Amino acid sequence: MNSVFEVHKTVRNTLLKVLDNHSLEQLNKIPDGFKNNLIWNIAHCVATQQVLLYRLSGLPMKVSDEFVAKYKKDTKPEGDVSQAEVDEVRKLLLETFDQAVLDYENQLFKVYQEYTTSIGFTLRTIEDGLNFNNYHEGIHTGVVLSLKKLV
Repeated sequence: MNSVFEVHKTVRNTLLKVLDNHSLEQLNKIPDGFKNNLIWNIAHCVATQQVLLYRLSGLPMKVSDEFVAKYKKDTKPEGDVSQAEVDEVRKLLLETFDQAVLDYENQLFKVYQEYTTSIGFTLRTIEDGLNFNNYHEGIHTGVVLSLKKLV
């Protein structure tokens, strides 16, 4: 497996462990000084991966537009999520990773719409998108590990 996917898998496994080892109340808690919670950060990783890989490649995303709208950049939790939503996020963490690997191996990512990220890095290829996605998920995993200590 390509090393970019090894990193992606490691990050996703870290996020899965957090989901599996925290209660619904803990996942939904927004600690003082923070604007979001564990579940938002984890779902945000899924939503952003879909935009970076699929939307920018002109391919259908594996999540709904509503899911992306709820967890995209500059959003915040609008209320507690249910256990069913947590279960869906857990499933999506696994499925969207597996599907991205498969779609990359099958060379489905043929075009890529150039996109400049909020930190000023311009993505020009699917490989740029994959690498930046790992950077992005790494940042949010760091936030998750900080939040974890406060819930």
